[in-house]
Amino acid sequence: DMAGLLKGLRQAASCLAVCAVGYLVLAGIAPAQADPSMIVGPNECAECHKKETSIWQNTHHFSTFRDLPKSEDAEKIAANMGVKRLKAESLCTNCHFTMQTVDGKEKAIAGNSCESCHGPAKEWYKVHSDFSGKKEGQETEAEIAARWEKAEAAGMIRPKMTYALAKNCFSCHLVPNEELVNVGGHTPGSAFELVSWSQGEVRHNTWYNKGKSNPEASIERKRMLFLVGRIVELETALIGVSKATEKKDYAVKMAKRASNATKVMASLAKLLPEAPELGEIQEIASGAKLKLNNQDELTDAAAKISVLGLKFADTYDGTTFAAVDKYIPGADKFKGPVTQ
Repeated sequence: DMAGLLKGLRQAASCLAVCAVGYLVLAGIAPAQADPSMIVGPNECAECHKKETSIWQNTHHFSTFRDLPKSEDAEKIAANMGVKRLKAESLCTNCHFTMQTVDGKEKAIAGNSCESCHGPAKEWYKVHSDFSGKKEGQETEAEIAARWEKAEAAGMIRPKMTYALAKNCFSCHLVPNEELVNVGGHTPGSAFELVSWSQGEVRHNTWYNKGKSNPEASIERKRMLFLVGRIVELETALIGVSKATEKKDYAVKMAKRASNATKVMASLAKLLPEAPELGEIQEIASGAKLKLNNQDELTDAAAKISVLGLKFADTYDGTTFAAVDKYIPGADKFKGPVTQ
């Protein structure tokens, strides 16, 4: 029922690699920590991206570095899990902090920052900004294309790589860790929706506007964010169910989320028959039983959905998907105040 929708291969080489890593991460007990030795830190990005950095500094992604260790809820969860230092245990740092190798030791240097979304930058941050060894504006189109291809191959997740970005978001916001939920008391996932969260306080569409404005994504872009977000949510929820070992809060909530996501996908498939991938995704999800001790079937379904989801993200640009416009969250639903 669509009335309940809101409730309930140019980049192929690099993006497939990124998404393959994302899939293996989600198939594990918790998101894997990015290699701290490959992290350059937000200060390097801030040298050029001053406006984007100032926006980040007004977000929860930034403030978690200071606020999380003072949180009573976090202290309770840490105590339940036997964690003494939130900024030192991977159980917490995987999702709440940016870790960097400093003087041979891993250190929390920030909350969720640039590389949390765009990938560890040591191998690509100089490449993406060197203008092929020329001054800005002097590159040929071929040189620009080659530069971006090289940066992507080195691990850069660019804004256009919607599926890879969404995987990063959901890998933490759905909390794929049974023990952390059942024993620690951590919430089994936030009410995360890709449009409303990406267009809220974390929005930083300022680079091509020279920092003069921070507009919403275009309607075509929001359509793709909305649809890709639904696909990734379904994939991630299935993996969550696959990791459940006992019928407690984690298993129940993940199963409900997967079930609802499957119903939403069925509605979307009927609404957008011009995108057959949506129907295929729904059929795969419907064929996987949401039950304990069914890891092989559920992870296989999630892997197939990942492939179809990436194909969907690479094939369409949202121009023909106007049928979903009335279901896309408006500005009143955006998560957090937007910096203008």
